[in-house]
Order: sequence, then structure tokens, then C-alpha cells
Amino acid sequence: MGCFECCIKCLGGVPYASLVATILCFSGVALFCGCGHVALTGTISILENHFSKITSDHAMLTDVIQLMQYVIYGIASFFFLYGIILLAEGFYTTSAVKELHSEFKTTICGRCISGMFVFLTYILGIAWLGVFGFSAVPVFLFYNMWSTCAAMRSPVANFTNVDSICVDVRQYGIIPWNATPGRACGSTLGDICNTSEFYLSYHLYIVACAGAGATVIALIHFLMILSANWAYLKDASHMHAYQDIKMKEEQELHDITSRSKECLNSYT
Repeated sequence: MGCFECCIKCLGGVPYASLVATILCFSGVALFCGCGHVALTGTISILENHFSKITSDHAMLTDVIQLMQYVIYGIASFFFLYGIILLAEGFYTTSAVKELHSEFKTTICGRCISGMFVFLTYILGIAWLGVFGFSAVPVFLFYNMWSTCAAMRSPVANFTNVDSICVDVRQYGIIPWNATPGRACGSTLGDICNTSEFYLSYHLYIVACAGAGATVIALIHFLMILSANWAYLKDASHMHAYQDIKMKEEQELHDITSRSKECLNSYT
């Protein structure tokens, strides 16, 4: 076999569907974790500087955000490992299907592992749907502030008293009602929207939400691939069992025929 034929054979064994899903999963998790971590840090800075200047008022929120940042580290590490495992499982099942009619045989352990990955990926997909929905909440909050500021700057807007336009973050339950000042009005709100922290955090939350959506799509893609691979492995095991039974029956028939011929020859 020449070099070209070897390359074609190697490329034929690559699980391209699993490879695309792995790249999409890595990209989505990287966007969610990286952008989410930086956006959470910017959110704390905005709250401390403009909405809750007493540290004790937002101490619990700070602890929750720090905990979420540690969870982000764990999510990134877990999905890096899980994506590699699923890609390796894709290579395994692709080889099993390619070698269906050769000496390669799937085992019960291999089929059980494939089934376990299907179940685990299904659970992770449901969990990431929740993460995707949760990541849309800060986008909604920042969008409300941004739209309010855009309305105040609009040349067609006719406000008699700009200072009466306020954004109160206490109504969202982010900080307690006794937090000081708890809200921003008029020019103060406009100054907040013009800060680089607000602009960066708002767009990073959007990218993080998009990353969570990409991860959901990747997990759905993985789920379809794993389900199909598990079905292929199951069919392969049935095919091998049928071939074994057929081979044994043919061997028994051959033995019976041979003994019959020997008996006939001896009688003759």
C-alpha cells in the first residue's frame, strides 16, 4: 500500500462529526467561561462604584460572584477533558463500524460505556439549557440600562426632567433594599453607561450567552452522534454473534458430511 492509500485510509477513520462537535463545544465553553469571568468582575466594580458604596450591603453578592468564578474554572476543566473523551469515543466507534466484517469485535463493556456517554451527555445538555437561560438574565439587565441611557440621549426624546429617569437595581434583587444609593438617575446614569466597564461587561455578557448557546448546540450534536454510534455498535455485536453462529453451524455441517463420507467409504 502506497503513501496516498495510507493517507486516504487514515482520513477515512476520522470521526468528522465528533471533531466538529468537539471544536464547537470547546469554542462555546471558552467563550462562556472567559467572557463570563471578566464580565462578573466588571459587574462587581460597577456595583461598588455606583450602586452600593457600603461593602456590607453587597458582601453576599460578592461571595456569590466569586463562587461562580470558581465554578467557571471547574466547568472549563471538566469540559476540556470531557470533549477529549467524547472525541476518543468517536474514534473508537468509527473504527468499530469500519471493521465490522473483520476480526474487530465490540465488547459489552464498550457498548455500556457508549450508553453511559449518551445518558451523561443528555443530562449535561439539559443543565446547559439552564445555564443558557441563566446567562441571558444579566444581558437583560444591562440591556435595560443601555436602552434607558439611549432614550435619554435620543434627539427626538422630550423629557421635562431628565433626573426623574432612574434605574433601580434593587428591584432585581441583586442588592438589598437598604443599599445606598441603590439607583442611578439622570446624568449619573448617563455617566455609568459611558464608562468602559459598563460597555465591556455588557458585550461580554452577550458573548458569554452566545457561548452557552453554542455549547448547547454542541451537546445536542454529540447526543445525536453518540446515539447513532451506540446503535451501530449494537448492530455490530448482533452481526458478529450471527456470524459466529453461522460459522459454528457450517463447521458442524462440514463435520457431519465428513463423517458420513467416511462411514460410506468404510461400508463400501
